[in-house]
Amino acid sequence: MSQCNLCFHQCQLNEGQVGFCRARKNVNGIVIPLNYGKITSLALDPIEKKPLRQFYPKSKILSIGSFGCNLRCPFCQNFEISISDEVSVHSIFMSPAEIVKKAVELIEEGNIGIAYTYNEPLIAYEYVLDCARLAHEQSLKNVLVTNGSISEKPLSELLPYIDAMNIDLKGFTEAFYRKLNGDLQTVKRFIELSYTECHVELTTLIIPGENDSETEMEAEAKWIADLDPSIPLHITRFFPRYQWIDREPTPKEVLFRLADIARKYLVNVYVGNI
Repeated sequence: MSQCNLCFHQCQLNEGQVGFCRARKNVNGIVIPLNYGKITSLALDPIEKKPLRQFYPKSKILSIGSFGCNLRCPFCQNFEISISDEVSVHSIFMSPAEIVKKAVELIEEGNIGIAYTYNEPLIAYEYVLDCARLAHEQSLKNVLVTNGSISEKPLSELLPYIDAMNIDLKGFTEAFYRKLNGDLQTVKRFIELSYTECHVELTTLIIPGENDSETEMEAEAKWIADLDPSIPLHITRFFPRYQWIDREPTPKEVLFRLADIARKYLVNVYVGNI
C-alpha cells in the first residue's frame, strides 16, 4: 500500500488502486499521475476569464486542462472532465515542451503564458511543475486556477514558478466544505502561503441557501483583510449546473449586498456572472 501525499485526502492506495481524484494511481508502489500530459481542453482565453482583473489586464493566455479533481462540487461547471477518469474522457497527449512551444507561438496573438485551469490542475502536479519550469525559461507567465486544496510541501516546490493564481474560496464554513468533500483549513493555509509569493485573486461562487449569508461573507472578508485588504475578491453568480440543476440562479441583489459587505474590509471587490 502507498499513500498519496498531494492533498488533504492522503489516500491509502493498494497496488493498482486509483485515488479519490480519479487521476492518481499506485503503480508498483509509486503514486503516479494518470493525467500527466493528457489535455482535454486548450484555448487562448482573455485573462479576465480566469478571472484575473489585476494581472496583465486585456491580455490573453493559453489555457489548458486535463481531468480529475479532489473535490466533488455538485454545482461544477466542468464536471464532464473534473469527475472523469482516463477511460471515460477524450484527451490528447502534449509534452511540457509541446505546450511551451505552443504558448511561444501564440505570443504574437497577445499570449503572455500558460494558465492551468478547467479541471483541478494540481491533480497533475508533476505536469504543471514541469511545464511551469520550462515556461519560465521562455519568460512566459504561469497562472493557476485552483481550488487551493493541496498540501504545503508540493505547493512550496511549485510557488517559485507561479506568477498568478485565482483560488476558489468556495465558502467560509467547514460544513459547506464537507458537502464538497473538501477542507476549509487546507484552503486557508494554501492562500496564506501563496499571497505573499505571487499575485493572488480569490473567487467565491454564491449559492442560495448554501453560502449566501451576510454573516459568512463578513467573516470571509475580515479574514482576507487580515492577510491583505488589497487582495481582489470576485463574488460570482451561481447558475444551475450538474447535480444542482433544480435550483434557482443567485438573485443579483444578493450578490450586490454581499459585495457591499465585503467592501467594508476589502479594497478590490468584483461582482461576476451577472
